Amino acid sequence: MKTNVDRREWLKKGILTAAGAMAAPYLTYGAFPAEPIALDAKGNLPYTPFFKEYLPYAPTQPVELAAKLNANENPYGPSPMAVKAMQEYAPKGNRYAWKELYQLMDKIAAEEGVKQENIMMGPGSSDLLEKTAMVFFQNGGNIVSADPAYMSLIKVAQATGATWKPIPLKKDWSHDLAAMEAAVDDETKLVYICNPNNPTGSMTDHAELVDFCSRVSEKTPIFVDEAYLGFLDDSAKKSMVSLINEGKNVIIARTFSKIQGMAGLRVGYVVAQPETLGIIQKITRGGMGISLPSVYAAMASMDDVAFKEKSRKLNKECRAYVYENLDRLGFEYVPSSTSFIIFPIEMDGKPFLEKMTAEGVGVRAFEIYGKNWCRVSMGTMDEMKLFTAALEKVLV
Repeated sequence: MKTNVDRREWLKKGILTAAGAMAAPYLTYGAFPAEPIALDAKGNLPYTPFFKEYLPYAPTQPVELAAKLNANENPYGPSPMAVKAMQEYAPKGNRYAWKELYQLMDKIAAEEGVKQENIMMGPGSSDLLEKTAMVFFQNGGNIVSADPAYMSLIKVAQATGATWKPIPLKKDWSHDLAAMEAAVDDETKLVYICNPNNPTGSMTDHAELVDFCSRVSEKTPIFVDEAYLGFLDDSAKKSMVSLINEGKNVIIARTFSKIQGMAGLRVGYVVAQPETLGIIQKITRGGMGISLPSVYAAMASMDDVAFKEKSRKLNKECRAYVYENLDRLGFEYVPSSTSFIIFPIEMDGKPFLEKMTAEGVGVRAFEIYGKNWCRVSMGTMDEMKLFTAALEKVLV
């Protein structure tokens, strides 16, 4: 079958410019942009008229950080049980993990309350977001999402040939579901919702989102990215996975990178209708990129309930500590349901990043709705103390 996208040609076109190559480790979109990364006159990365990211200075020169708080990584993981499994099965890293992958899929399906045929694996959820975009938009169409949002699926959709319909978040930072529904038309191939949202950390009301997904999925598939849902105490009750057994055309993405602390081991999955997964799997194989030791690590991590509870508890304590200090220093912030917090700053993003990096603290900086913002990931409590001390020195 001939498609509109030739992968080799796409990769050729995707070779980064020098500036883009320097920025690449910090970007939040896919690995294969259709054009060289376009930076603005100040060397920043514009996503939309509402949303751009300030890039760190001299990113080609490695900087030693005392507190690496710029990538939403779990500082406590992987779980000890996952590490033990990795060590045990590393000698079998010469083998493909087909049989073992199905064992992991069975385990995930049982936990999610669905069938194995509803599961597709991938090396992290971002990989599955991008593969979905490549398949769904190979013949054009449009994608509807919030603005700002996590850009991985959106950027790959645009690179493949899609147009994007960005819908600003509401004043409370939740998704404007009414406006998103109004934006859906005959050319809409997918609606993308990140909940909790990245980069804002905000949640959209569960009941409203269930209603939206139930109705709008009758018109077009809904992709719900739940990468950060595990940080909620009642995460299972906030998921859209229950809609799968109701026959709704929704795709739900999960990852082992966040609450389970396996970002470097690359395991994620989507839950969807078998027919929807069949469309994706006709063109690409999701689980091919997962190593056998990572599969065993994921299965072990699922059994380590105590580790997940510890991660959730410590993340919550660090968020409370940062809230307290932001209040003390006079900063407002967006209440977060994730492992990061975003708050506005009265400094241009680039010098802010330079000054924080000079203090040994790595964070992210954005311009959103005309304001400059810092996004700080939750590290250990010691790292958060370094962050608040650096923030006070740089901004107060």
